[in-house]
Amino acid sequence: MGDMANNSVAYSGVKNSLKEANHDGDFGITLAELRALMELRSTDALRKIQESYGDVYGICTKLKTSPNEGLSGNPADLERREAVFGKNFIPPKKPKTFLQLVWEALQDVTLIILEIAAIVSLGLSFYQPPEGDNALCGEVSVGEEEGEGETGWIEGAAILLSVVCVVLVTAFNDWSKEKQFRGLQSRIEQEQKFTVIRGGQVIQIPVADITVGDIAQVKYGDLLPADGILIQGNDLKIDESSLTGESDHVKKSLDKDPLLLSGTHVMEGSGRMVVTAVGVNSQTGIIFTLLGAGGEEEEKKDEKKKEKKNKKQDGAIENRNKAKAQDGAAMEMQPLKSEEGGDGDEKDKKKANLPKKEKSVLQGKLTKLAVQIGKAGLLMSAITVIILVLYFVIDTFWVQKRPWLAECTPIYIQYFVKFFIIGVTVLVVAVPEGLPLAVTISLAYSVKKMMKDNNLVRHLDACETMGNATAICSDKTGTLTMNRMTVVQVPEPEAIPPNILSYLVTGISVNCAYTSKILPPEKEGGLPRHVGNKTECALLGLLLDLKRDYQDVRNEIPEEALYKVYTFNSVRKSMSTVLKNSDGSYRIFSKGASEIILKKCFKILSANGEAKVFRPRDRDDIVKTVIEPMASEGLRTICLAFRDFPAGEPEPEWDNENDIVTGLTCIAVVGIEDPVRPEVPDAIKKCQRAGITVRMVTGDNINTARAIATKCGILHPGEDFLCLEGKDFNRRIRNEKGEIEQERIDKIWPKLRVLARSSPTDKHTLVKGIIDSTVSDQRQVVAVTGDGTNDGPALKKADVGFAMGIAGTDVAKEASDIILTDDNFTSIVKAVMWGRNVYDSISKFLQFQLTVNVVAVIVAFTGACITQDSPLKAVQMLWVNLIMDTLASLALATEPPTESLLLRKPYGRNKPLISRTMMKNILGHAFYQLVVVFTLLFAGEKFFDIDSGRNAPLHAPPSEHYTIVFNTFVLMQLFNEINARKIHGERNVFEGIFNNAIFCTIVLGTFVVQDANLQETAPAFLGLGQRLSGWTFPKFCSNPGNLKWISKILKGFFIHLDLVIQVQEFAQGNN
Repeated sequence: MGDMANNSVAYSGVKNSLKEANHDGDFGITLAELRALMELRSTDALRKIQESYGDVYGICTKLKTSPNEGLSGNPADLERREAVFGKNFIPPKKPKTFLQLVWEALQDVTLIILEIAAIVSLGLSFYQPPEGDNALCGEVSVGEEEGEGETGWIEGAAILLSVVCVVLVTAFNDWSKEKQFRGLQSRIEQEQKFTVIRGGQVIQIPVADITVGDIAQVKYGDLLPADGILIQGNDLKIDESSLTGESDHVKKSLDKDPLLLSGTHVMEGSGRMVVTAVGVNSQTGIIFTLLGAGGEEEEKKDEKKKEKKNKKQDGAIENRNKAKAQDGAAMEMQPLKSEEGGDGDEKDKKKANLPKKEKSVLQGKLTKLAVQIGKAGLLMSAITVIILVLYFVIDTFWVQKRPWLAECTPIYIQYFVKFFIIGVTVLVVAVPEGLPLAVTISLAYSVKKMMKDNNLVRHLDACETMGNATAICSDKTGTLTMNRMTVVQVPEPEAIPPNILSYLVTGISVNCAYTSKILPPEKEGGLPRHVGNKTECALLGLLLDLKRDYQDVRNEIPEEALYKVYTFNSVRKSMSTVLKNSDGSYRIFSKGASEIILKKCFKILSANGEAKVFRPRDRDDIVKTVIEPMASEGLRTICLAFRDFPAGEPEPEWDNENDIVTGLTCIAVVGIEDPVRPEVPDAIKKCQRAGITVRMVTGDNINTARAIATKCGILHPGEDFLCLEGKDFNRRIRNEKGEIEQERIDKIWPKLRVLARSSPTDKHTLVKGIIDSTVSDQRQVVAVTGDGTNDGPALKKADVGFAMGIAGTDVAKEASDIILTDDNFTSIVKAVMWGRNVYDSISKFLQFQLTVNVVAVIVAFTGACITQDSPLKAVQMLWVNLIMDTLASLALATEPPTESLLLRKPYGRNKPLISRTMMKNILGHAFYQLVVVFTLLFAGEKFFDIDSGRNAPLHAPPSEHYTIVFNTFVLMQLFNEINARKIHGERNVFEGIFNNAIFCTIVLGTFVVQDANLQETAPAFLGLGQRLSGWTFPKFCSNPGNLKWISKILKGFFIHLDLVIQVQEFAQGNN
């Protein structure tokens, strides 16, 4: 077989003749034959393999690969295989084009109304009443001689231009967001690697580089990236529910069911497979292609229906929903068989209707607030239009007693259109359209920065949810500790009897996964690299310390020679391997948790190497004198044992594990040290100060767990907190019938800090119990870390699931919300900081926008009711809206986090989104701005000796008076951005302002653009009639160095009042 590894080299010269080769690329098996084979199941597949190819080795021969040494790795051969069998890549759905995003942005109802109103206004502005009828039409046409007709079209055109700007900005933001998210998805895919054998070397390669003929090593926790046929397996069990819908794990073996399918999870065991289908030709790829093709056809049909019925907006929403449902089904690999045809849509719908995690705290609050503001804005808008129409009708036809003239109807309509535009303007300003954009920008910015802090965010809302976390259930190994395990107090080899040393060397070498190994350091002077299970690496390191080489034993006993393997899992907490000797006898080696293995030992090797009876009291002595002292020092204790089955006796029933792994002889108990990460105690202290309870959930025994928890700072001497083992935990939370009761859990979890000897099921039970609890006033927000396959349920149940990027299995990563790329607890603390920063960023934006909303709505409403016109025109408000929606959200949503965020408790689910301090800031600044604006509006002409802009006729030229009002209003919003940076009552609003270059750039840029609007580009389009003469007073009113003192006085008063209230509350709390 060894010669096969180089067979592919002989074919590397055919690169130039590929086009002339047969469709099978000169391989002994075609792509169609491989696809047909992989669609069979269990016995049918096995029969087909035996009849057509002999066995799996026959398939390897036809694929020109070696079962032991894999492909040669020759680039020409790999390229040829990709050309014949395809690349291991499933093309994603095509992204939306910029034009499609523009079209979606145009579907906004408010913008559509504005477009229609602008077009009507534009058309009517060119209408002139017949000669001689002006006097009869009354004041509605006054001013035409002054040239208003020449500029009457400008407002309509300017509104259309503003709508175009808003649409383009919205589409560009959506395009940038989609591009960034696709980049994130691409990075996640690029970081996925899988272990294969090439040229006799075990290496990890990107999943996309796997090709047909590769020999892939599969192990517990893997998500299979391609289809394959089993070559060698050890107790291999696969979860195929993603393809078949069956929840039972399927046992894989050479003689029963050797097919391994892409997208399925390895739940137990290990093995090797030859890859037979990749990419779109694999089972996952076929399903994805079917779903994708079906989705495209549905979209085309929907598009035709949409055109026929002319339901623009509804059609767009429907298509988006279908696309989302389709993508979700494809990614989750919904069961689908090619012959079932039409069942795909039904199953898509079932998938789409699966229960999801509830909305994040911030999402829920924002949705509620947006609805409330929207209703208020709609009401104000309607009242404004009604008052304006009534005012015009009463004044024109009742007070002035003007008759209704048909010739004047278009002019009347222009007034009504103008009133309607004012009403829509009030609605545009009132509705917080910038909120979704601010949330998106803040989350996208945070996600990008979190990558640098070793947090790879898979689900965006997890970022914000983490800011409200109240509890973290953390694993121990690798998260709180360094995951660099070593056996301590190793004796000299000469001090160990030869037979005990022989048992140790053989037992450890063969009873550790062959994927676990110790490699030379990458850099000279560095530490050796531990590959695979870290506990097993510690045992292999023990052999190296004893001057023995485990690889020599493995070369003598290859993995294929292992007769039976009982792989480690969370239930067994042990691993056992059976060897068949040449004389027909069998020997089983076992290792595992010391208290579990010792209970199965009937004998023990003495100091001189002789086996003696191991009585219960001897076991108790070892526990007290060896295991407990080791555990109290934070060491993990592992027991090594063996058992012989003599030749000549009936072969044991190997599937009956309980009868096999018993009657063992204890070889040794070893203590393994896994030091606490030096930065962890400080990180846990920060969490506790931030109001987050840290709990440790581990599989170690309770003494080891308690010692590690004390070193980490989770436990402190003298505290009345609980440390429980899994069995005791289950006993306390279950009733007489064995059912879990929430009331019982509620009595335990508030004081529970360590859960030892726990299973993944115990972790899930604890997480669910905390989340479902009603003990505290607010529901707990729980974060969980996990690395194993069985941690999936707990990771999914948690509000935020953290998977380990280094030690985590593919299954755990798939179930998680965030991947810790360094497996370090301190990265979780950084995630908390970023999450709270997102909440604060949105609050800052809200404080800014609501101040603008309150002022603009009151000014527009009051001005319209008193002067029959809005001092702030529709075009001007669209410009202000552009500042609020895009620039302000970008400026305020990109504030970097600070350590001070960890000095506060979580916000909680019931706390209002707008705090008391924020409300005081909003009302204080709004009051100041309204005083300034109304002073300018009703007395500005006296201050500046200019003509009043009030009561101007239709299509009157832009007035200098209203330009001063608008410019003052804009500049006050600009400086209010600086005020909005502080939402917790801080006095110095300029603190840290230069740490955010984006903020400084946007404020300066907006100032420059506003100046350009006044001076050159927009006197016509923004309805401005002012040049430099009106700058002095607006600058004076808006500059923090001048009238800022008015705001400071008001703010200082409210801050003082708030401090008094807080002191009183603190005193009451202590009493």
